[in-house]
Amino acid sequence: MPRPNPPAKTLLALSLAAAFGGFFATALREAPSPAQAAPAAAALQPTVAALPPSVAGQPLPSLAPMLARVTPAVVSVHTKQRIRVSPFGNDPFFRRLYPELTQERINESLGSGVIVDAAQGLVLTNHHVVEGAEEVSVTLSDGRTLQAAFVGSDPDTDIAVMKIRPQNLTAVPLADSTALQVGDFVVAVGNPFGIGQTVTSGIVSAVGRSGLRGLGYQNFIQTDASINPGNSGGALVNLNGQLIGINTASFNPRGSAAGNIGLGFAIPSNLANDVMRQIVATGEVRRGTLGLESQHVDPQLAKALGVTDPRGAVVTRVYAGSAAQAAGLEVGDVIVGANGQRIDTPDALRNFEGLQGIGRAVRLDVVREGRPLQLTATLREQPRSTAGAEIDPRLAGATFAELPERLRQGGLSGVLIESVARGSRAARNGLQAGDVVIEASSGRFADLAGFRANFTQAPAQLILRIVRGNRPYLVPVQ
Repeated sequence: MPRPNPPAKTLLALSLAAAFGGFFATALREAPSPAQAAPAAAALQPTVAALPPSVAGQPLPSLAPMLARVTPAVVSVHTKQRIRVSPFGNDPFFRRLYPELTQERINESLGSGVIVDAAQGLVLTNHHVVEGAEEVSVTLSDGRTLQAAFVGSDPDTDIAVMKIRPQNLTAVPLADSTALQVGDFVVAVGNPFGIGQTVTSGIVSAVGRSGLRGLGYQNFIQTDASINPGNSGGALVNLNGQLIGINTASFNPRGSAAGNIGLGFAIPSNLANDVMRQIVATGEVRRGTLGLESQHVDPQLAKALGVTDPRGAVVTRVYAGSAAQAAGLEVGDVIVGANGQRIDTPDALRNFEGLQGIGRAVRLDVVREGRPLQLTATLREQPRSTAGAEIDPRLAGATFAELPERLRQGGLSGVLIESVARGSRAARNGLQAGDVVIEASSGRFADLAGFRANFTQAPAQLILRIVRGNRPYLVPVQ
């Protein structure tokens, strides 16, 4: 599925976002984008790492015995993808006019992965490591190279599952990542810069880290263990040799080529395991949703709503038949907490929802007319896509989908046109796959559910405001 090109400001934000650990050795030799500026240094408490004298009552003069059990489960991931390169970039007119100038090249990349089930040959890695790959292979620590079959992936948590031949494999056991504490010692194992398997150590710097632009749904473990390009998809383990996270990103204001500065992030093992189980069972990840829209609480709005602290997500719309409606949420309610987690912004609420499963009960801390109360909602399925004909006949032939969360975190909002059937009404109206619909004359919306809800009474004149190739367009739909 083609991915939409965000507007210029959003593109800049994404180009300044996290420098992912995947190390891309392309024939094009493209320079890496600068990384998102790290959080303010003043907000980080420096801690000097020093190994404890013992673990579980046993002296620990070296990490070697533990690593001897772990390193056979960490693999190097090699991907290949055929790409067509033209001096005219993506301009379709000139590409058609001068097809002889378009060349096919092989784009290769390197990353890491972790064997988590030796009997089935299941390997966890990052979605961005294998995204778009036509051929994937893994190299084990004993030198064997095996072809890998793609099982499935979840772009919004950056988790992918592969399968290799289950022959003489070693798996790393999973730990309960909710038991992690700041200050716990951790070890990262991966293939940085493609130089071969490498081990680095450090401590847990923070847990539950979110709010990092351009990285999808977030509940990261932050560590000062060195995580460099190529470490993506590798293992973050505790001193007992148990997997506590999948390394996914590192930050450096000077860009990924500058290497590690002690700001690395990993996906918790509990989240990675939950995503993997869904992918193996059904081939996809299904998420629950409250079914509401919300906005920021500024000081003026907080005063009007009787909220002493200007934070939270004020409910501006409750969808019919939603979990929010069943729980008794009302327009004007301010959600300030969920399952004991602090909710400061609508983005924080959306991030919380995206990490929950269907049917999960959520305890909401709400302020209504200045009075605190608690409501319990049972999350319902969040639709991933819908046919345009089900929304409005004028959109027949187009398929609309939720915007990838990493683009939403980068500042874009709306819905994605996932596909457009050739010769369909949507195609005749000028809609194209990859377009992002950010506004419509049918009414305001923040996501796919809101877009659908606006067509309860179809507008006489339908005009869509879309973003295509970094440029906004108005599209009258007949």
